[in-house]
Amino acid sequence: MELIQTDIAGLILIKPSVYEDERGYFFESYNRNAMQEVGVDVVFDQDNESRSRKNVLRGLHFQNPPFEQGKLVRVIKGAVLDVVLDIRKDSPTYGKWNALTLSEGNRLIYWIPPGFAHGFLALEDDTVFTYKCTRIYNRESEDSIRWNDPDLNIDWGIKDPIISDKDNKAPLFKDLQSKF
Repeated sequence: MELIQTDIAGLILIKPSVYEDERGYFFESYNRNAMQEVGVDVVFDQDNESRSRKNVLRGLHFQNPPFEQGKLVRVIKGAVLDVVLDIRKDSPTYGKWNALTLSEGNRLIYWIPPGFAHGFLALEDDTVFTYKCTRIYNRESEDSIRWNDPDLNIDWGIKDPIISDKDNKAPLFKDLQSKF
């Protein structure tokens, strides 16, 4: 398992060691010892899975303290453009975002610590996305930032995704009163 630091402190890309033969493949999708070696020592309280049609965009979502969540995300089937936005107000990368493709083919895994808004765009039909969360979902602490905020200028590669009304009406980044 290779753990790769990104340009934004705290975000870690994980490239698992995959063992393949004529029977199929095997890999560790999480190894607590490996994560601890790079300073990530977490306990996961909830696992989530979603299935999306091509061009479905979900996000940018986060939970405010004291119910903030760290997430370990990956794609089981299909592919997504995964986008993470730093909303830690004291961070030198506050307001910066990172995007990468996660797919069943590349098997990449992404560690997203608390203090980030997260979203993804399904690039294929029947994409199955899974994420382990460090806290149980809490509706009262749920928040979001508009996916197409002009100040953020995130390149989703699509102009008219399939998106929920809630996500289309999310607040703009400039109106965020970050609690991180």
